[in-house]
Amino acid sequence: MRRREFITLLGGAAAAWPLAARAQQPVMPVVGFLNAGTPEGFAPFAAPFRDALREAGYVEGQNVTVEYHWLEGHYDRLPALIGDLVRRRVAVIATPGFTQGAVAAKAATTTIPIVFGVAEDPVKLGLVASLARPGGNATGINFFFNEVVAKRLGLLHDLVPKAARIAVLVNPASAVITETMVRDIPEAARALGLQVQFLNASTIPEIEAAFATVGRDRADALFVAPDAFFTSRRGQFATLAARDRLPASCSNRAMVEAGLLMSYGTSFADMFRQAGVYTASVLKGANPADLPVLQSTKFEFVINLQTARALGLEVPNAIQLLADEVIE
Repeated sequence: MRRREFITLLGGAAAAWPLAARAQQPVMPVVGFLNAGTPEGFAPFAAPFRDALREAGYVEGQNVTVEYHWLEGHYDRLPALIGDLVRRRVAVIATPGFTQGAVAAKAATTTIPIVFGVAEDPVKLGLVASLARPGGNATGINFFFNEVVAKRLGLLHDLVPKAARIAVLVNPASAVITETMVRDIPEAARALGLQVQFLNASTIPEIEAAFATVGRDRADALFVAPDAFFTSRRGQFATLAARDRLPASCSNRAMVEAGLLMSYGTSFADMFRQAGVYTASVLKGANPADLPVLQSTKFEFVINLQTARALGLEVPNAIQLLADEVIE
């Protein structure tokens, strides 16, 4: 072989080595993270999810890619997003705190692992065969909802005993939660001698309109349904509630920290962390069919005492002692 030909062959082979090495490197797994809220509104909850991944050895950008898809209340975008994730065969679809997303993902694929966080019974939703043995491609956390509705309404009644007319705000775009609220709230209200009025809001202007209706109809307090879009708009809720001097009950502490009167429900931060733990387990090779559905055990009752004072409410020491946190 001529010297020039040998050098050319050697150079070509050397140039191919990096390409071959790159081809042999494992493709970084992709986690499709879906939520109905906004990235700003859900930053306190996405952080525990990332922390759980990191504690399990998965660092974004190094050995895992997490694609955050925030619907910002636009539930109509969900089918296209799910379809794209399924077509690309991502490693995991994670839907903590997003029931509609979990149901849509389950309907779209029977093979891609799904890690959910849902308030309703995942068996009734068709996500799993049973809590102990999911038996399919989905598992996650059941953080309860029906079980705490009556208690949250009772705590609002304890804080605002003179309130007889309660406006209940739901997001009709979140159909499963809305159906549950409409079914369960009236019975809980009757047991307390309360009257309830349901109002709908799916957009920022509709939240404004709902508050206007509450004022016009002279409701004594507001009961906000658990909804990712509502949580993302907690600043708007706090501003309007303060303007109208309206006692408001919600399902998570983030809205109370923003200025609403009280919350009672599952710790969202803990639920997102658990979803991160299960996502990491699936990335390591665990089969969702064999991972039992977890049930949240951490519930929080939070009162904003500063808001109570602004509303002219006296919060008895007995109720303050029941609270997990009292925000001064």
